[in-house]
Amino acid sequence: MAVQDIMPTWVGATAKQIARGVRRGDVSATQVVADHLDHIARVDADLAAFRTVRGGEAITEAEKVDEQEDLANLPLAGVPVAVKENTAVAGVATWNGSAACRTPVAEADHEVVRRLRGAGAVILGLTRMPELGLWALTDDESGITRNPWDTRRTPGGSSGGAAAAVAAGLVPIAHGNDGLGSIRIPAACCGLVGLKPGRGVIPTQLGAEDWFGLTEHGMLTTTVADAAVGFQVLAGRRADKLVPPPRLRVGVSLRSPVRGVSPDAPNRDAVAAAGRLLAAAGHDTVPADPVYPTALGLQGIATWFAAAAADVRAAGIARRDLQRRSRRHVALGEWAQRRGYVREADRAAWRERSINFFTDHSVDLLLTPALAGPPPEAAAWSTRSWVANMKANIRYAPYAAPWNIAGLPAIVVPVGRRPDGLPVAAQLIGPPGSELLLLSVAGQFEMQAPWTRHAPGYPRVGTGSPAAA
Repeated sequence: MAVQDIMPTWVGATAKQIARGVRRGDVSATQVVADHLDHIARVDADLAAFRTVRGGEAITEAEKVDEQEDLANLPLAGVPVAVKENTAVAGVATWNGSAACRTPVAEADHEVVRRLRGAGAVILGLTRMPELGLWALTDDESGITRNPWDTRRTPGGSSGGAAAAVAAGLVPIAHGNDGLGSIRIPAACCGLVGLKPGRGVIPTQLGAEDWFGLTEHGMLTTTVADAAVGFQVLAGRRADKLVPPPRLRVGVSLRSPVRGVSPDAPNRDAVAAAGRLLAAAGHDTVPADPVYPTALGLQGIATWFAAAAADVRAAGIARRDLQRRSRRHVALGEWAQRRGYVREADRAAWRERSINFFTDHSVDLLLTPALAGPPPEAAAWSTRSWVANMKANIRYAPYAAPWNIAGLPAIVVPVGRRPDGLPVAAQLIGPPGSELLLLSVAGQFEMQAPWTRHAPGYPRVGTGSPAAA
């Protein structure tokens, strides 16, 4: 059941509003965290966004933030943050999407969690994901995570719990990671900003081999300003303001990376709307289709399989304990590796071709759909066949994976609504090192066509809220 807060609350405020309020003494970090914990207690039973909520521990950490004498240099002072459940948080078990993949209580924080805490953030808990992060659908035997925009729909995956939490105002920002679209797909499903940084910008350290170098950490947010702060904190950079970009030449493509899968009308319209926003901001758009070789699809799927097999081997997980869909995935991964189908040379060739795309077409960025169709139903996908899961994933979300294989930065930004009321988004991809440029352009989108920051019916900042001051 959606909830609309009536009493003044910091639920619904942006991360920047909260941090500013805490730094200047308008509110304590303890009060902000308490507000959000109360909201989680009221709402999350219907969404299943969180696996673990750190109630008492989070309050204690917020009190420590309040006790610090110098808050001026904390860009996330007192900001409640959720962490995806495959990333170690000290004192909490790392679930990795299911009881079968759960690892013991972590003794230390992952580096990205350490950086969030160092910036003043308070970790409220761990958000749900599908088993081993394999799917763009978030559920397991203990619960089905639902999209706050329409609880009959999935919030996507694998950072599905993170996206649901932010879209419902359970936290202002949430950590996620993206191996084949796992930040950008949920962001598109839930009307959020989702940035996948380029390779090597943020320490990864996930699973056995970081999914052969495909996985990156990032944040899901309701505003571009929050996305910029979150990115800079995770990257260990100074939190500088974004500057307007110069006049850009942006390639536009509807071409699907998967033969036989094409974007539906709302997603085509989203790209057209994004093109108009670019033009209104003074940029030039030109048709420019990447050439997705057949070998890219085969390499992407083989790597997807093999990443699951490598993680299971490294963790010592018995394949028989996995979900039905994951068992088949792991078995195919082992087969793909034995047959030599997982090749670094193929990934490197696609990376080189992707980087050359920008110079070959004389473009600064590439604009594509974020999704091909609407989010699938929220259901017990973990009990369904591997084939059913594969079809559902590929049919609605083919546009993200190539840019993980290439290691290029990419961002998803809301640009409107589908006829059924669900948000619709567009994706921008840039060459290596273009994260801040992508954020700046996304900021121009937001300025010209502001989006609804939370799912309808969930807490927003209103005139009676202290966060609106």
